[in-house]
Amino acid sequence: MKIFHTADWHLGKLVQGVYMTEDQQYILQQFIQAIDEEKPDVIIIAGDLYDRSMPPIEAVNLLNDILAKIVLEKKIPVLAVAGNHDSAGRLNFGSRLMRDSGLYIKGQFTKDHAPIIINDSHGEVHFHLVPFAEPTTIRSIFEEEAIRSHHDAMQKIIEHITAGMDTNKRNIFVGHAFVTKYGEEEANTSDSERPLSIGGSDCVNAALFKPFHYTALGHLHKAHFVLNETIRYAGSPLKYSLSEHLHEKGFLIVDLDEQGNSTVTKRKFMPRRDLRVVEGQLEDLLMLPRSDDYVFVRLTDATSVSSPMERIRTVFPHAMHVERKILRQEKPSELQVVEAEKHEDIDLFRSFFTDIIGIQPDEDTERLFTEMLQELLDKEREIVK
Repeated sequence: MKIFHTADWHLGKLVQGVYMTEDQQYILQQFIQAIDEEKPDVIIIAGDLYDRSMPPIEAVNLLNDILAKIVLEKKIPVLAVAGNHDSAGRLNFGSRLMRDSGLYIKGQFTKDHAPIIINDSHGEVHFHLVPFAEPTTIRSIFEEEAIRSHHDAMQKIIEHITAGMDTNKRNIFVGHAFVTKYGEEEANTSDSERPLSIGGSDCVNAALFKPFHYTALGHLHKAHFVLNETIRYAGSPLKYSLSEHLHEKGFLIVDLDEQGNSTVTKRKFMPRRDLRVVEGQLEDLLMLPRSDDYVFVRLTDATSVSSPMERIRTVFPHAMHVERKILRQEKPSELQVVEAEKHEDIDLFRSFFTDIIGIQPDEDTERLFTEMLQELLDKEREIVK
């Protein structure tokens, strides 16, 4: 069985004030072309189809057009789950009706889980669709107070799935989560992706996915495998932040054999406009060839310059951001670049609290801040019932 594994389309994404819909349409046309060339048996979209729960109409129309081409015209089944950016209720609406056409969308996890079964020449392949869900949701579904973290929630979900799983079949897990090698907190490689929780409790141990022949994940925007090559992130199809400017975007082609062994290759996308960083003194940058790429400009001029964005856009008309690097004299003959540090939310709070109050916040104050921040994060992802 040949499977296309993609994720994190984030349709309707706004980057530095620029809607990426035309760029997303350009990339998805390449995806359609790849379908015509490779003729996959199944397509997986592992969450975050949209960038927010109420996407703009252009994003809705784009998804509708792409899915219609794949499912209705090309007769290829699509298996998709909701991510933390999606409205689970909206994606779930009409899902039972759409199954007859070959579109399987799981917006909300339910206790009556059943795999999607698709056949190839070697028999059945069972796909287990697990949309993003807060630990509180899973705690309520299974009525288990011990479920407190995303790892706890995923562990319970997988225990529930494997209890009724046919181990004589090939089983594939499709989910949206922050999975790390040992369940320990790791840095996200993309600033455009929201945290799932505060304080590191969003990480899921990759060892949980051992029962599955292949695990197709979404959420992290850099394509990579976790723990072993059967547990993979496809990454996002486009660069959505400065932190992604070195990523190579594309999707994964998974060839599954009779025993469930997988061979994975990556097919790259060619964006309409690349997102990259240019650095140097302003006068030198103004001498470069004109480019339509999305650029983040780092100026190294020792003194301030007037109207930098206006002047930069004579060469880079789609420049997104201009900043100056601060140069500090460490020794008479040595200049050292001082990079801005990336602070965690709690670090920023401590700094602000100390500046205003004059003392460091105590443990109770920090705990209250963390709880309030988590509550805001949960409200931001609140689904439309």
